[in-house]
Amino acid sequence: MTDLDAQRAAIRPLLAPSDPEDALTAYYALYHDPRRTQLTLHRTPGGDIDGFVAVCQTGQDLFRPLVVIRAPNDNVAGDLFRRVLKARRPYYLVAPLALSKVLDQFLDMPAPVVNRIYRVDAARFSLAGTAEINVLVQTVPGPEDQVRWEVRSGGGVAAVAGTNWRSPFCAEVYVYVEPAFQRRGWGRAVVRAATMGLLQERLLPLYMVEEANLASILLAEAVGYADTGRREIAGEAYLRSP
Repeated sequence: MTDLDAQRAAIRPLLAPSDPEDALTAYYALYHDPRRTQLTLHRTPGGDIDGFVAVCQTGQDLFRPLVVIRAPNDNVAGDLFRRVLKARRPYYLVAPLALSKVLDQFLDMPAPVVNRIYRVDAARFSLAGTAEINVLVQTVPGPEDQVRWEVRSGGGVAAVAGTNWRSPFCAEVYVYVEPAFQRRGWGRAVVRAATMGLLQERLLPLYMVEEANLASILLAEAVGYADTGRREIAGEAYLRSP
């Protein structure tokens, strides 16, 4: 067992990997490529582990490590930030909304967003029917042995859905539609196809969306996703100099 394996085993009781609220953090802390994952744990005076920070290099952004955190209170979160983050270095942080106060105290976040966490609702997804499965949707190979669901037009990709990450329990769906091809239902078609594919793999499909992105919210709800009521704060972050 490596040091990282031991750390991951130690923090596992702090997370519920199949819970939508913990799913993203659990993926990066427990399952992300160990060669690109650094964990730092926090212990109580009695030696119990009560928090952690994971710093991960991802293919989505090579220059800004992705950071996730779990901490029982602001003091623990602040201590972890001071120990782990380097001043003036950019990070992409995803954190529970409950830590907003300590984020303001220790970090500069130029444009933070609040994300809603959606999960597929089996009844709503079934009731949505198959009308959104467009015959033009193609399944194509993606990076790291994953797949994408695409609609192509005019020789290029008009709409695409795929996954940002996959754990043994959950996967986060993304979607992009070229502006010239919006309002044709192709975004819904590829998201529905991606969702069906993940369900067939026995994964829980999740959909993270900024609270201000009404178009994306309407798309998710039209396909059959339901708001869990959970929220997270995300954005570029810099540790403030002492």
